Amino acid sequence: MTDTTPSPPLLEIAGLTVHLAAQDTPRPVLDGIDLTLAPGEALGLVGESGSGKSMTVRAVTRLLPAGARAEGVLRFEGQDVGAMDAAALRRYRDNRVGMVFQDPRAHINPIRRVGSFLTEALVRNRGVSRKQARALAEAVLAEVGIDDPARRLRQYPHELSGGMLQRVMIASVLLAEPRLILADEPTTALDVTIQADVVGILDRLRRERGIGMVFITHDLDLALAVCGRVAVMYAGRIVEIRAAGTLHDRASHPYTRGLLGSRPSIDARMERLDAIPGRPVSAFDSGPGCAFADRCAHVRDICRHSRPELLPFQDGLVRCHRVAEICAEEASA
Repeated sequence: MTDTTPSPPLLEIAGLTVHLAAQDTPRPVLDGIDLTLAPGEALGLVGESGSGKSMTVRAVTRLLPAGARAEGVLRFEGQDVGAMDAAALRRYRDNRVGMVFQDPRAHINPIRRVGSFLTEALVRNRGVSRKQARALAEAVLAEVGIDDPARRLRQYPHELSGGMLQRVMIASVLLAEPRLILADEPTTALDVTIQADVVGILDRLRRERGIGMVFITHDLDLALAVCGRVAVMYAGRIVEIRAAGTLHDRASHPYTRGLLGSRPSIDARMERLDAIPGRPVSAFDSGPGCAFADRCAHVRDICRHSRPELLPFQDGLVRCHRVAEICAEEASA
């Protein structure tokens, strides 16, 4: 008999709330985050600066700022990450989860050769010889599109361009053979043509290896191109989750629609971008109701005084009191 039991999530986050230490009162930065990631799936986290995207992945690795307090459930392959002891947490960070950061120069030791950076963890964690580690490193550098990898291993970080260093960072993650990659704005510091190359390499190798990925970006189009699902964040909360293939046509939360509408287009002539009015707020400044209320064209009293829940709507999840009403009004117009 065929076993039809669904496989457990690779990553499960439920009710994740994070407060940062402050002089007067703890400041909330994440408020009730609920997310799941299936094995091999790519999920995009999209939102403006300060929305909580990076803090979410820092919570996944338990690398929160000093004094931060986290509440909620965080499981990786069914194991409670919050309950891991020091040894289990080290194995989790070394072998199960890999981070690709925004600025590789800030995370690669400038006085060590690239080869030393790539092979140290292999020798320490997997018990391979230095010769074997260098061979593995050369092979992965070739996979990420770096020519003459043997020579690159002998070079120092300052001898490589930003795009090549980001490829080195991706190679270091792949060498650990993780089950999950956390990519935190991995192309922001690169020019547009290099961005496309780096994202293409990361996505191709992730798919070939069946690795799950949480892809953080403020670029909605990039998330739609790389990810199967997209979660939109605002003021420390998720306001919409939807399949990438349907988000463009079925976006329902006013903030998600605002993000889509504010993108420049090469097909349409416009005098100015249709920007979202007002300024972003943090979870600390958001008040008792909907955090987007002061910027929303559809706001009502309930929006300012009652916090909406993240609920199913049109094959997705949306956090908005009036979403059904707004969509019905637009359909009848």
